[in-house]
Amino acid sequence: MSNAEACRIVGINSRTGKRWRNGTNPTGRHVGAPPITAVAPPAGPSRYLREADRIHIADRLRERATIREIAAELGRSPSTVSREIRRNRHQVNGQYRPHAAQARADARRPRPKPGKIGRCPELRDFIQDHLDLEWSPEQICQALRSQFPDRPKMHVVHETVYQALYVQGRGELRRELVKALRTGRAQRRPHRQAARRQPRFATPMVMISERPAEAEDRVLPGHWEGDLIIGKDGKSAIGTLVERATRYVVLLHLPEGRGAEHVRDALISTAKTLPGHLMRSLTWDQGSEMAAHGSFTLATDIPVYFCDPASPWQRGSNENTNGLLRQYFPKGTDLSVHGPEHLIAIADRLNRRPRKTLGWETPAERLHRLLAA
Repeated sequence: MSNAEACRIVGINSRTGKRWRNGTNPTGRHVGAPPITAVAPPAGPSRYLREADRIHIADRLRERATIREIAAELGRSPSTVSREIRRNRHQVNGQYRPHAAQARADARRPRPKPGKIGRCPELRDFIQDHLDLEWSPEQICQALRSQFPDRPKMHVVHETVYQALYVQGRGELRRELVKALRTGRAQRRPHRQAARRQPRFATPMVMISERPAEAEDRVLPGHWEGDLIIGKDGKSAIGTLVERATRYVVLLHLPEGRGAEHVRDALISTAKTLPGHLMRSLTWDQGSEMAAHGSFTLATDIPVYFCDPASPWQRGSNENTNGLLRQYFPKGTDLSVHGPEHLIAIADRLNRRPRKTLGWETPAERLHRLLAA
């Protein structure tokens, strides 16, 4: 209703009704507002703007204060104040009325709300039809923007589609459409954060950040990086060890599998064939094959350091060497057919190949020179 019509029904003067609507007293200031020279205190820990905040915004807009000034006085972000004015001002004349703004905000807050897909049958049908064609939600959202460039109501992000499928109680999309997704999952699987992972091994890991500085410098030989290359269907494996200073390669024969005990025994056997000053430390990723690292250290007195999750560059020499080894052990092949003599021959071939990173020396030459020095 108009102001005059509302005042006639209530039985008050239209000027009184206007003051009530705007929350002002006869002087033109909002009821309870501070003097013009005063600055309102920050809104405090409240997540949402309160009515007192909206009254302060209206007062300061009347005084032609900037958005940033108002935000600083309320202890809010300028974008919060700008969004509040844009969303809750009068749709016709553009004036910001605090009590009407509070009413609009209160009406908007109740949950749950109907989703965008549920409110638009055309949008829902488009998404359902393309899910039936086994399109991914991201592909569907791009198609919506291409086919309806001038209709924002037909634009959604792929997260909206996933929520319409997975969030219980919405019913915006048919539940059986989940089967059309590539994962085929009926519910979401949260991604665990690395910092919240449970300990992998019974013996606590010593992380790479505690590895001696001499290992980083690549000056002294004896600091090794290790990993496995996996064969067909994960049923076979070969252990790889690379010395950091010389890039010298040693291959581990694992005929009985790649379990923690098998890898531990192969590492112990290899460590016994090398001089003590050539086995100062071992760096590995957090693969389950190193679950017995504690007993390996106990048997050899060689500390094991573990890389951070998803950080292959922390074993860069080993990763590079594994790539070279795939020339001899292609992916998708059975690695159990390679006997220990063949592994020694392949390692020797790599150790006699000149490397640019070594100034075109071979790993064998560099190792011999360092030992002689």
